[in-house]
Amino acid sequence: MIKQSALIVVMERAARRAARGLLRDFGEVEQLQVSRKGPADFVSQADLKAEKVLREELEKARPEFGFLMEESGASKKGDGRHRWIVDPLDGTSNFLHGVPHFAVSIAAERDGELVAGVVYEPLRDETYWAEKGIGAYLNQRRLRVSARRQLREALIATGVPFLGHGDEARHRRYLQEFGRVMGQVAGIRRWGTASLDLAFVAAGRFDGFWEHGLGPWDMAAGIVLVREAGGYVSDLEGGGNMLKTGGILAANDHLHGELGQLLRQA
Repeated sequence: MIKQSALIVVMERAARRAARGLLRDFGEVEQLQVSRKGPADFVSQADLKAEKVLREELEKARPEFGFLMEESGASKKGDGRHRWIVDPLDGTSNFLHGVPHFAVSIAAERDGELVAGVVYEPLRDETYWAEKGIGAYLNQRRLRVSARRQLREALIATGVPFLGHGDEARHRRYLQEFGRVMGQVAGIRRWGTASLDLAFVAAGRFDGFWEHGLGPWDMAAGIVLVREAGGYVSDLEGGGNMLKTGGILAANDHLHGELGQLLRQA
C-alpha cells in the first residue's frame, strides 16, 4: 500500500470534505440557486460553498500557502513561495444540468513549480493524485499513460468553446483543429471537465487531450498527474506556458508530437 505524503493527505482530505456538500446539492440540482457569470458560464451556490470549505481546510493545514481559486481569484500571498491552485467544482455546467461528471481539483505550487495534484471525482469516489518524483495514482493503483503509438488507434479528448467563451476567431480555429484531428483518430470526446480529461490521460483512458482558454485551476493538478504518469504536457505551440496561455496539449510520448503538429497545421 502506497503511503501518501502529508501534503497529499491534506489535499485529499480537503477535497473530500468539499465534495460532501457537492454531493448533497447534486441530489437537489433543480433547487439550486444559480447566478450568471456570463453567457453559458454559471456559478452555483454549491460552487461557492465548496470553495469556502477548501479555503478553510487548506489554510488551516498550511497557513503559509497563498491561493489562486477559480471564483475568488488570487488572494493571500502567503510566504511568496507556496500556493494552492484550486477549482472547487470543475464541470459546473455538467453539475447544474444533472450530468454526473464533475470534480474537485487542487494543485500545490512551490517556487513557481507544480509539485502535487489531486483530482477527486466524488460520484465514483475516485481520487487521482500525484506528487513530483513519487508517481501518479488512482486511489492506490499506480497510473501510466497509454502505450498506443498510432493516432488511428487513439481516443482523444478536447474542450469545445461555447457562447461567451472566446470570440468568433477562436471558434473558427477550434473547428479547423477538430476537423484536422477528427480524420486521423479513432474518436474524439468532449466531456466538459478538463481536470478529469487530464486525469483520464494519466490513467490511459484517453490517449491525448487538447483545449484552449482554460484557467490555471482547470489544469494545474492534471498537469502533475500526466507528467508523473509518464506523459508529456505542453502549451499548443509546444512550449511550457500552459498556465499563462490557457492552451494545453497532453499525450504520451509517442502521440504528443504528432498530435501537436496536426493542431498547428490547422
